[in-house]
Amino acid sequence: MIDNSMQTPKRFTDYSSVNFAILVALGGVILASMSKVAPTPQQLFDGVPGMARLVGRMLPPNTEADFLARIAVRILETFQIALVGAAIGIVLSLPVAWCAARGISPLGRGNIIVKAFVSFLRTVPDLVWALLFVVSVGLGAVAGTMTIVVDTIGFCGRFFAEAMEEAEKEPQEALAAIGAGRGSILAGAILPDIMPSLINSSLFALEKAVRSSVVLGLVGAGGIGQELKVAFDLFQYRNASTIILVIFAIVLLMEVGTDKLRAKIQ
Repeated sequence: MIDNSMQTPKRFTDYSSVNFAILVALGGVILASMSKVAPTPQQLFDGVPGMARLVGRMLPPNTEADFLARIAVRILETFQIALVGAAIGIVLSLPVAWCAARGISPLGRGNIIVKAFVSFLRTVPDLVWALLFVVSVGLGAVAGTMTIVVDTIGFCGRFFAEAMEEAEKEPQEALAAIGAGRGSILAGAILPDIMPSLINSSLFALEKAVRSSVVLGLVGAGGIGQELKVAFDLFQYRNASTIILVIFAIVLLMEVGTDKLRAKIQ
């Protein structure tokens, strides 16, 4: 009589040799890469005194009234970049997602081209877009806003399209049966069904826009990140610590606010 308690769990017996070989190869690549780019214990140990000196120079944070007033202006600009860029990007994402959604797109099989375009927008990092727009329109908040718009389209375009593809088919079929066009089906069946998902993705996009906007100033695209770059360039570490704390507070408040909104929606 075989003792079943001693048998190998099913998840192991069903594991194919191909999957095991892939995992082994992946592990080998990770280990080989670690030997090239991962910090060694000695490097970490040697870096501790330097980090301690830097933290010592950053404390206490600068709380002078003139400096805080200048930071407040930059905070307002950062929020403006994030809000305007996210709002425009979310609105533009709807038609882009409609054109990219499989089985729903008015372009038919041309939706693949739009999906590739959305993937391209999402693949290029924010700072690269910011550099391109700084070169195109000059330094300042406009370049930052355009960067957030493009980034939001890449983010929301994908999730909006996936939500449209997963919408209930019965209401769409009912409208199609009475002769409704693609636009009517979108407005009358798809959007009402996926509205909670759209709102949820939009809130994530806004949260992401705030995080992105605080660093766009590092390449001259406006916002509080520009003050952070100046502080480090001029070795004003107390100013830098104040700005870092402000950035942390901004991101934390935005995360708390969007979490509460999502909880109310759900």
